[in-house]
Amino acid sequence: MTASMLPVRYRVIGNRRDTADTHTLTLLPVDSPLPRPRPGQFTMVYVFGVGEIPLSVSGYPADGDHTVTHTVRAVGAVSAALCRAEPGTVVGLRGPLGTVWDVPGARHRDLLFVAGGIGLAPLRPPLLEALSARPDYLSVTVVAGARTPSEHLYRTEDELWQACGARVLRIVDRVPQDPDTGRPQAWSGPVGLVTDLLGQVRLRPDRTTAYLCGPEVMMTHTGAALVALGMRPTDVQVSLERNMRCGIEICGHCQLGPDFVCADGPVSTLEHAEPLLAVREL
Repeated sequence: MTASMLPVRYRVIGNRRDTADTHTLTLLPVDSPLPRPRPGQFTMVYVFGVGEIPLSVSGYPADGDHTVTHTVRAVGAVSAALCRAEPGTVVGLRGPLGTVWDVPGARHRDLLFVAGGIGLAPLRPPLLEALSARPDYLSVTVVAGARTPSEHLYRTEDELWQACGARVLRIVDRVPQDPDTGRPQAWSGPVGLVTDLLGQVRLRPDRTTAYLCGPEVMMTHTGAALVALGMRPTDVQVSLERNMRCGIEICGHCQLGPDFVCADGPVSTLEHAEPLLAVREL
């Protein structure tokens, strides 16, 4: 077994419930810390006695801060165990792995972040990176979609992001009834798809860099819409998603066309990813 397959122990020091099935965990190393994750990278998170899954890093730690932040939705045994993890629980981490969002390379340009559902979690680190150097960019816009109002992530951070110079637009697929009151969930924003909000973005195609993360169908349609508005596919970055097992290009579970997402992704340009997105995951 290679060293890259051995997990490093981290202790849960915080578990915040974000939505009905989504939690944000803050992890602190028990052993020597892993290298500082860069925006876009992920770690393989191992729950002892349950299993291991890949999780994008959703925090942007300061220099010298060895905590790792993950936002996880309970969709399987491992993710459900992580959502239940109380402070003091020890898990294993491997990484950081994968490619990164190129935010520094977009200096002196407009930045557009478009997220669908939990896709806002992997986009939070590059957004925070951009806001930490806000004068370096012409504008920063966030377009976030969710199925319902209660499923929007990080709504409490909107004011902070706006205070740091970002424009934040949110939309939902639908507004269901609150099961307790029988009334529609509180929502005063638009209803529809994230592509419906692109018309509200002051888009200058020749000097805009876009970052997309969410369901593959959302990224495909949003990427096509941005190209139709005049953006180059090389200026649109996406985060690919496939079932990863080893994280180090050995097992083949995450192969997508000629790529292994754990090594050649998850972040890629739309120009490179567009034909790969046509390959459905079985």
